[in-house]
This record gives sequence, C-alpha cells and structure tokens, in this order.
Amino acid sequence: MKATLSPENRDQIRRHGESTYPHECCGFLMGTTGEDQKTITTTVPVDNERTDAARNRYLISPDAYWEGEKEARRRGLEIIGIYHSHPNHPARPSDYDLEHALPWLSYIIVAVQDGQAQELNSFVLSDDHTHFEPEQLSVL
Repeated sequence: MKATLSPENRDQIRRHGESTYPHECCGFLMGTTGEDQKTITTTVPVDNERTDAARNRYLISPDAYWEGEKEARRRGLEIIGIYHSHPNHPARPSDYDLEHALPWLSYIIVAVQDGQAQELNSFVLSDDHTHFEPEQLSVL
C-alpha cells in the first residue's frame, strides 16, 4: 500500500506539531482508497486529550473519533489514518504506538526537534499486529 498527500497537508501536519510542542499533536487523515493507494486529501487536527503524559502520548477520545467519522462522511471521504508528532524523538513508531494501533490505517509521524518539524514518515500495522511496516509516502 502507498499513500499520497499534498504539500499543503504535509505542511499542516508539520505546523500542528510545531504549535503543540513540547506536547504531541494528533489528527485525522481523511481521503480515499484505491486498490493499492491511499490518497490523503484532508488533514483534521484533533485536540490531544491526554492530560497525564501529553509530552510523549496522544489520545483521541471515542467522541472525537465519532465526530471525525461524521465529518469524513459529510465530505464524502473516510478516515484512512492518524497523524501525530514525536517531540524530540525520531519519526518512527514507539512500543506504545504499536500497542494502540488499528489495522489498515496509515500512521504518519512527524519528528519535532526543539520546536522545529523535521522528518515525516508513514507506517501501517503488520497483518500479524507485531510490528509496523514502513508505508511509501509521496508528496504530490
């Protein structure tokens, strides 16, 4: 599976990560899917509802997820992934991310070092749910 997003959506994710630094940001990736392709057309920031460890964890509440699903349907899209930031850590999934991941979704992670967005990578949960696999992410 491959994923694409626009430069504008990439920049929105990067700016969101910078604006919430030193806490993690999070949001929805909305778009469409094809046979081997996810097309991210919209990024929707969501409040990180984690209060005890917002520097290294994020939480999208069930209510926020439900609202995101309704918004995606209203736009004729679907939630095809989640993005979040890793303040002062690499843009790769943590063990915590693995424990809470859902199959099939794209997980874009942006590294934010000292308040500045750095690399941005995408991953999908493996079929056996034991690890993340890198997902080819193209900015078009």
